[in-house]
Amino acid sequence: MKRLQIIPREGANLYGALIKRELELRRRARGTFRRRGGKKKDEAIWAHDRYLGRVKLARGMGETVLVEVRTKADPEQESMLLGAFLGFLDRHFRHDVTAVNIQFRD
Repeated sequence: MKRLQIIPREGANLYGALIKRELELRRRARGTFRRRGGKKKDEAIWAHDRYLGRVKLARGMGETVLVEVRTKADPEQESMLLGAFLGFLDRHFRHDVTAVNIQFRD
């Protein structure tokens, strides 16, 4: 499992923008991440079309975004899922992010 803390630039609503962007891409049948499970306030779970596992997003204090990348498959799948999420973040929100902190957990 890998945990990320994404710190947005001042004034950016990064969590809301992430959710909105995934929805826009899904409606146009584009993108590789899909929302899974029911809707919850300030929390979402995404799955990737190609890689096994899930990406759990949550709104944190101060508009930080807390992310947990987890898979029950082999560690290679988890690394690929993390890379896919970081690529998504970089492509769509590079100007809204100040820092990304990654914690590696077993």
